[in-house]
Amino acid sequence: MSSVRITPVADPTTTTPSWRKWAVRAAVPVAGVFLLLASLWLAVRITPLQAVTAAGQTVEVGAASPDFGPSGPAELDLFGQTISTQPDFPGPVRPRLRLTHITANAELQQLLGSGDHNSAGLLGRQLSEGWLRYGLWEGAVSAGIVVVVLSAVTGLRRYSMRRTAVVLLAGAASMSAVNVVGFGLLASGTPAALRHVHSLSDLVGSGGTGYPVAPADGPALGAVQAVVIGDSTAAGIGNRPLPQPDALDKACGRSADAFAEQLAAVNDWNVLNLACSGATVRTGLLGPQPAGPLSAPPQIAQLQRAPKAHVIIVSIGADDLHWADLTRFCAASPSCDDRATDAYFQQQTVAFVMDYRDLLTQLAALPGNPTVIVNQYYDPFGPDTSCLAAEGVDAAKAKTLQNRLDQLNTALRQGADAAGFTSVQPSFAGHALCSAEPFVQGPKDKAPLHPTAAGELAIALADQQALSVARSPGAATSSSSR
Repeated sequence: MSSVRITPVADPTTTTPSWRKWAVRAAVPVAGVFLLLASLWLAVRITPLQAVTAAGQTVEVGAASPDFGPSGPAELDLFGQTISTQPDFPGPVRPRLRLTHITANAELQQLLGSGDHNSAGLLGRQLSEGWLRYGLWEGAVSAGIVVVVLSAVTGLRRYSMRRTAVVLLAGAASMSAVNVVGFGLLASGTPAALRHVHSLSDLVGSGGTGYPVAPADGPALGAVQAVVIGDSTAAGIGNRPLPQPDALDKACGRSADAFAEQLAAVNDWNVLNLACSGATVRTGLLGPQPAGPLSAPPQIAQLQRAPKAHVIIVSIGADDLHWADLTRFCAASPSCDDRATDAYFQQQTVAFVMDYRDLLTQLAALPGNPTVIVNQYYDPFGPDTSCLAAEGVDAAKAKTLQNRLDQLNTALRQGADAAGFTSVQPSFAGHALCSAEPFVQGPKDKAPLHPTAAGELAIALADQQALSVARSPGAATSSSSR
């Protein structure tokens, strides 16, 4: 009887094909690289920026998202707007800077040529040190992210304590090596480049506003207690004229209903209203402004003739962004949220915040430390746009315009906060354009979308409330009238 050999058959449920083993082995390094890059990406976003203070400014230093180019500009966050710096920085890892506080004296001395060179150079040295501190913090945060993720993986796979320790150490060491390459090699020239920064003007330019502005000629206006500077909203255009206007009052559209006049009546103040329709920061406040056949002198120059003014109210920004033109274009177009219009708006906003910083610096340098209030803009549309159908404005267009106005208000608020000023946003809730009692002039009125006399009063009340808060102990620097 012959013997029969029985060959054991492999259990398909317990045997892994060789190609799967190779696939798993190949996936491990790929997953490791992905983990390192993802940890780096996340760490750049959550690592706290490092604050440095020098040359009258406080700037937070961090890293922007890595770029694949060999060099390029850094990013400066100026009042909520991201601005590419003029100088380029070497490597794909570049700085991200955020201005959080400004004081005037140090930078004004530099602009006048009397600043201390060593003090000016201090900003660059501080930025360089802040960058190095940020690199250390980012390295620790990214390594911590890797350790947390690997701890979860080893726990799920029930690795031994020894094997777990080896995996965690290897992950932390690999992440540290990536950071050494990223900050130590690919961004090795960044500290030296930052040391050449003496002021923010070295990063983004001066803006061409020509500040500081010298006081205007003429006798001191010692009886003036408050000054309003700004555009047509502050001038009160479209409302009752002043009882005895001069030629410039008429050319600028200044009104007896302007909120400056309301504040004067309530507080028994002598208020100087320098606001002029069409004024921008560059042409109007820091520079002369054509006003019909006349030339209005810089409002800041006129303001300095009132050395005893203890309140300064600013209303500016809409004309810098060509708000009226954008509104008319939006009404005439099928849609106003196209890329070209948005790109134009962003370009104008960036130019505005650079000029706005010059204005804030000049205001911060005023003697006597007056209370400065920066007015934001009201919402003219509200939820109901039915009365604007004939003008081509529907709810979607109104929303687009309001979003852009919100962006301007963010810049106004953040700039005021950085300078230590008070920011106010008047509310026209329930009194928008299509309401029964609008605070906004309609399309057929003298100055469409500008405040009515009641709207000017609402602005005055919001400013009055902010003044009361600003003068109380421990006051916040921003407020809203609801």
